[in-house]
Amino acid sequence: MANNGSSSRRADGDVGATPSRWRFFRPSAGTPLAAAGSMSIRSVLNRLNSSVDASGTRPVVPLGHGDPTSSACFRTAPEAEDAVVDALRSRKHNGYSPTVGVPQARSAIAEYLSRDLPYELSPDDIYLTSGCVQAIEIMISVLAQPGANILLPRPGFPMYESRTTFSELEVRYFDLVPERGWEADLESVKAIADENTVAMLIINPSNPCGSVYSHDHLAQIAETAGELGILIIADEVYDHLAFGIKPFIPMGVFGNTVPVITLGAISKRWLVPGWRLGWIATCDPNGILKETKIDQSIQNYINITSDPATFIQGAVPQIIANTKEEYFKKILDLLRNSADLCYGKIKDIRGITCPHKPEGSMFVMAKLDLSCLDGFSDDVDFCCRLAKEESVIVLPGTALGMKDWVRITFAIDLPSLEDGLERLKSFCERHAIVEA
Repeated sequence: MANNGSSSRRADGDVGATPSRWRFFRPSAGTPLAAAGSMSIRSVLNRLNSSVDASGTRPVVPLGHGDPTSSACFRTAPEAEDAVVDALRSRKHNGYSPTVGVPQARSAIAEYLSRDLPYELSPDDIYLTSGCVQAIEIMISVLAQPGANILLPRPGFPMYESRTTFSELEVRYFDLVPERGWEADLESVKAIADENTVAMLIINPSNPCGSVYSHDHLAQIAETAGELGILIIADEVYDHLAFGIKPFIPMGVFGNTVPVITLGAISKRWLVPGWRLGWIATCDPNGILKETKIDQSIQNYINITSDPATFIQGAVPQIIANTKEEYFKKILDLLRNSADLCYGKIKDIRGITCPHKPEGSMFVMAKLDLSCLDGFSDDVDFCCRLAKEESVIVLPGTALGMKDWVRITFAIDLPSLEDGLERLKSFCERHAIVEA
């Protein structure tokens, strides 16, 4: 066979293009994709898990992730399981769904969210997504106009920073104040916003802080955003997972003051993160998002992305309608008890302080005092060595924008949580600086 110059035969008999002719892109460390990927919680947890001593005999205690389903006590409602089985067996949900979602699911979610609002959402206000992560991707992509910036909380959920980095949307950070129950510093919000600011993000109940915002503070946030002329993205994936003295109040309650885009999912309240069913809800009774074409931009983006599994969408109305209040109460009781245990145990550990008792979600932020501990360079070093020596995984605060802090997950069975915190205490005692 003649060689036409497009391929060559190597000594091993394989035919293919010579290496010098490969023309696909070879990414460097400086690309937006590389930078975005390095910010993810998954990448940090992978590093920590690789630090675990593989020859160790003790089981790993995972206090770093946000998936409680590894513990037998955190299981979804049987009504939710039955709904999925019924949807599958109906044979009505084996095909493609409409890009914005199955109409019955959109109606059910609109009704579910409207229970806590002073106005009614319509199905047209709801866009279904493959979990809350895709909802984040869609909203950041929609807002990423040239020269625009967005205000993100610090500490926060790093997926937002990853998506803004990838979309080349400028990020400006406002602080959450631990001494005030992790409330937003609204003076810093006003100071960093300008004419190119498009939105601010709040996460309530909070990942990673475990805080729940009061009605008054949410009202102040709405007033501030309204004065600045920016919309609010309200990440409420932990909606109703509030077990302290403050009830969960959706940001959409203040939709008459400022347009609110609510992001949510069934993943946390129903303990099914792997089912990947989330939503975007436009809480905007004044029609500002329609006037500015944000709703059309969301629709346009959804038209070129993937949909959540149709049978999960088909199950949503039954999941919402049939799940009993007793189930939700049981989960809140579990979280309250584990949060109490976590907060109490941390108070007895030298070198770690917890400024605010968690009131919601599944996490607590604790501050490291490395001056009390010997030989640690920062929080990442602390967490890597904790994983190696004690097989306990906690998330370094650096991954969340808070150096020398850690995020601890308490959504785990109580014996494992107590074991993990005792190992953390032993680790800190072993590395404590002995006072002269």
